[in-house]
Amino acid sequence: MPTSTDYIVPLDSLSMADVPRVGGKNASLGEMIANLSGAGVKVPGGFATTSQAFWDFLDHNDLRARIDARLTALDVADVTALAAAGAEIRGWVEAAALPSDLESGLRTAYAALGDNVSVAVRSSATAEDLPDASFAGQQETYLHVRGADDLLLYVRKVFASLYNDRAIAYRVHHGFAHADVALSAGVQRMVRADIACSGVLFTLDTESGFRDVVFITAAYGLGETVVQGSVNPDEFYVHKPKLAEGFPAVVRRELGEKATRMVWRGGETVIEDTPADLRRQYSLTDAEVLELARQAMAIEAHYQRPMDVEWAKDGETGELFIVQARPETVKARANGVSERYTLEAPGEVRISGRAIGQKIGAGVVRQIASPAEMNRVQPGDILVTDMTDPDWEPVMKRAAAIVTNRGGRTCHAAIVARELGIPAVVGTGEATTVLKDGETVTVSCAEGDTGFVYAGKLRFSVETLASETLAEPPVKLMMNVGNPERAFEFAQIPNHGVGLARLEFIIARMIGVHPLALLDYAGQSPELRDEIDARTAGYADPVSFYVDKLAEGIATLAAAFWPQPVIVRLSDFKSNEYANLVGGERYEPKEENPMLGLRGAARYVSALFRPAFELECRALKQVRETLGFSNVEVMIPFVRTVEECATVVKLLEANGLKRGEHDLRLIMMCEIPSNVLLADDFLQHVDGFSIGSNDLTQLTLGIDRDSGLVAEGFDERNPAVKKLLAEAIAACNRHGKYIGICGQGPSDHPDLAEWLVAQGIGSISLNPDTVVATWRRLLRH
Repeated sequence: MPTSTDYIVPLDSLSMADVPRVGGKNASLGEMIANLSGAGVKVPGGFATTSQAFWDFLDHNDLRARIDARLTALDVADVTALAAAGAEIRGWVEAAALPSDLESGLRTAYAALGDNVSVAVRSSATAEDLPDASFAGQQETYLHVRGADDLLLYVRKVFASLYNDRAIAYRVHHGFAHADVALSAGVQRMVRADIACSGVLFTLDTESGFRDVVFITAAYGLGETVVQGSVNPDEFYVHKPKLAEGFPAVVRRELGEKATRMVWRGGETVIEDTPADLRRQYSLTDAEVLELARQAMAIEAHYQRPMDVEWAKDGETGELFIVQARPETVKARANGVSERYTLEAPGEVRISGRAIGQKIGAGVVRQIASPAEMNRVQPGDILVTDMTDPDWEPVMKRAAAIVTNRGGRTCHAAIVARELGIPAVVGTGEATTVLKDGETVTVSCAEGDTGFVYAGKLRFSVETLASETLAEPPVKLMMNVGNPERAFEFAQIPNHGVGLARLEFIIARMIGVHPLALLDYAGQSPELRDEIDARTAGYADPVSFYVDKLAEGIATLAAAFWPQPVIVRLSDFKSNEYANLVGGERYEPKEENPMLGLRGAARYVSALFRPAFELECRALKQVRETLGFSNVEVMIPFVRTVEECATVVKLLEANGLKRGEHDLRLIMMCEIPSNVLLADDFLQHVDGFSIGSNDLTQLTLGIDRDSGLVAEGFDERNPAVKKLLAEAIAACNRHGKYIGICGQGPSDHPDLAEWLVAQGIGSISLNPDTVVATWRRLLRH
């Protein structure tokens, strides 16, 4: 006859060999306590009930046959019938009595934790958290359970949650027999995250599958708000190789709204508004982000696979705990074949949020307020709601896309959407207000971290990509990349690095404020200061915001392509483009022809702009030296004279970017005829040329490339342009210096790429969507 020791086991006595006995989640906790404590991984102690306890509980109440009969007759595609069956079975389980040995065992184990301690009661299914199956969020977790009587109640509730609607449907869809899956209740000492913060992390980028980062989400209070998707959390990326080298490699931060938090008040958990001052701060310090990343890397190294981890900070001790770790399943199931979705032409943006996945879906908006309305969603509809929970999974399968008001990229809705291969835009704030039931929209998650909902049904294409190993081409093939949000995705295309990383996208999209307006913050109007305050929340001051955000954008590109070179072009906005930034009009001249005006090198040496240029230098030095990304090289654009080139090189040195120091290479854009005519002189000051064929063609042929009236004559293959190209290549090769091209020409004209190879060019930098085709063509050439 079973005893309480057959029913209850301490977590520290468990390992992954105990999955059949206590489920994947509880087995993993025991595995980490036993093997990773020495590596700094902290897991709260506790105990678990066994699968035998679950089966004996069902048999003690004659429930096994009744449940089996109820589920055998069920069609899980009928969401109404599914909801009724699930509710009925859960009612049976919650009302049932625990066997006396199980009850006494629970009381004894709970008492051993301390006097009336607060605990978390978590579910762990015996088929859960396997490398190829995710049961994320299907069963329940109950927090701040206090007292033996309450513990018994919540253990029954956890047992009952094996029959949540989504759990029932998921087992059917993935071939798990209901009668083969048991539930173990994990009981852990409560971490006081209610007075601190908590969240979820992944040991890869969830959208691209990029393996070299830890992605961390965090919000104030108990972690259920992040997991359920009821808040938009802070986000952090840490580069694993640089962290392993000892660098503080937080490469990116995104401040979340964190509008609410779940706290412990008067003996119960309640949701309250997060104080405004806390919302404007990051919920973790960089030191805490790095500590979490170290624990995550230790867990990943132990399990030898990407992991999905829940963590919590104890507000009383300041310690960071791991409360759950399971294999990441979506990217783990990838079969080497992927699809690339491309929007043919953008339309009117109705709303935007965080992109989940990288696909596009179009259909009719179906506003759903609660699961009771799920039967209104027809196949191909766009499901729009405030937030979803795991019980929505049966109807999510029908949708072409999902749009929610609330949630971040690690919430259950996001995880389920990825599993189902459905694009989702979460955390939009007001989708249920902006989008109207019955209207047709296109949901695009194919444009980076930001997902867009466009009016109408827009055209998009889908390309199937099979992973392949390509032979080395006769020349280095690099990429032109401006958007850090797509860097992790692009880095998985065959490449030799980034030949042109533009700062303009980072400044326009991630910063949005003119640097001189930030330097002169005190001199701005109250209204403009309010806008700057809103944009710079979470950073020490407006200038630090500019430097740090610029550094984050550059570091993200550098991390994505590490250790390949990333050539970062210093800002090359024209005066009319700079004027469009917040506060910009006050600092920019009105020029008749900005294309030929205050831009590039001339801007850096001007008294007007030099203080802002020095902020760019600070950001680059921070990325190269503080974060350790020595693969970042610096490129100077639009240099008119040799004297101007020499002056900029000295200015860079004065700001800590000395050519040759810490292996720094300085590259110059070769895009003005004078650069070619005096190539030997320019090359005395720099380490090579990157040909900007757009401007070089424009200035050689006297064609305004922005004018549709003369655009037909714009062709990089014109004999005059090719003569200059050949001379530039020859000059660099003569001096043994770098020579590449980063203009549009080779992306548009594969024959030009072949001609450049024949001339002896060292590298060709292409738009990401043309890299593989050009690679193959050059291999055949």
